[in-house]
Amino acid sequence: MPSNSTHPQGTAHDTADAPSASRGYRAVFAVREFRAVFAAHLLSLLGVVVSELALTVLVYDLTSSPLLSALTFALGMLPYLVGGTLFAGIADRYPARRVLVTCDLVCAACVAVMILPGTPVAGLLGLRCLVAAVSPVFTGTRMAALTDILGEGELFVLGRSLLRIVSQSALLAGFGVGGLLLAVNSPRGAIAITVVTFLCSATLLRFGTRDRPARAAQGGGGSTLLRESLSGARLVLGHRRVRALMLLFWLPPLFVVAPEAVAAPYADEIGAGPAALGLLMCAMPVGHIASELYAGSVLRPRTRERIVLPLAAAGLLPLAVYGLTPGVATAAVALVVAGASAAYGIGLDQWFVAAVPEELRGRAMTLLTAGLMTLQGVGMALTGLAAEFFPVHQVVAGAGVLGTLCLLPLVAEVRRTAPTARDRTEVRDGEDRQVPHG
Repeated sequence: MPSNSTHPQGTAHDTADAPSASRGYRAVFAVREFRAVFAAHLLSLLGVVVSELALTVLVYDLTSSPLLSALTFALGMLPYLVGGTLFAGIADRYPARRVLVTCDLVCAACVAVMILPGTPVAGLLGLRCLVAAVSPVFTGTRMAALTDILGEGELFVLGRSLLRIVSQSALLAGFGVGGLLLAVNSPRGAIAITVVTFLCSATLLRFGTRDRPARAAQGGGGSTLLRESLSGARLVLGHRRVRALMLLFWLPPLFVVAPEAVAAPYADEIGAGPAALGLLMCAMPVGHIASELYAGSVLRPRTRERIVLPLAAAGLLPLAVYGLTPGVATAAVALVVAGASAAYGIGLDQWFVAAVPEELRGRAMTLLTAGLMTLQGVGMALTGLAAEFFPVHQVVAGAGVLGTLCLLPLVAEVRRTAPTARDRTEVRDGEDRQVPHG
């Protein structure tokens, strides 16, 4: 499957905004369009996190049902698979700016309806599903658009890294902000504030980014959106190299969510209090953020690529420490180390964008996001199910060992499908963009 990504670097982004001599995160922020995307991402993400928390409280206030309250959180992940598979074609069929702004406006409209006093619980859950179904389209389109804004090299990798760091940080800060809002406001009042965050995000994207044409022709050959989405998924998953890289994104999160999914039962198992629970929940994101910042700021691009496979292969092994039923301090250290292994994603981003053809990039990024979120939800559910039959510490340790055993053959497959030195030379010379099937 040839890659037709032939953007000259001069048109990928404004050279005045991003001097090629600059390196590091500072160079990424020098790009005006990225600053708008970054601010919009922060506002949109905070809106999602705060609305999730406030909606959960609202549903519980209306129903007094723990099941429905928990279901509200679960509905934040389940529709990702549907939206990311059936609507992925939107990311390539329409101009990126239009898609991003429309997604934000749809989310703002859904949240606005949630705050109406007459909206029934079923309506609230349905709107929650719609917001979740829109999310992978928004995220995939934005990821693909970053290659236009930042190019396909160092700046793109660091830009993606910054957005991941913000995502991890916003999850920590968002629940804190949501808690403060709920302390001084009603659940509907807190949700109403998120309408503003979505509208601000849409405004930043509309006026802060350039209008670029769609990557693929609209409805080429009479093709419907659904057909384009499904055919794009088949093409992406049918390519050996792309499929292996995508699975390398997906599999570690499937297993690494285990300690977070059963953090409360584990704290109870070892007799720890609420403060210890908070420490266990924060440890892994802290490790992720620190390692991502270090890799993006200190390591050279070639070094980042060299650590991809070792970190991916060994990143889950720290969870095996749970087999010894460690105390809070030891468990927290293990979680920080496991979180730090997520730095493999920086180099993996570069491999992935080089392997995916430009005309499929939006659909590939959308499918990547959908699978990532869906498998995290599956991992949480399977962890909870296993904890019903086995001690919690054994479940977490087993996730680390089983995940490592699953990753080793995948790492070998990624290595087998890597482009040869000749292929990389041809790509640099612009003679051939094709990635071998291995």
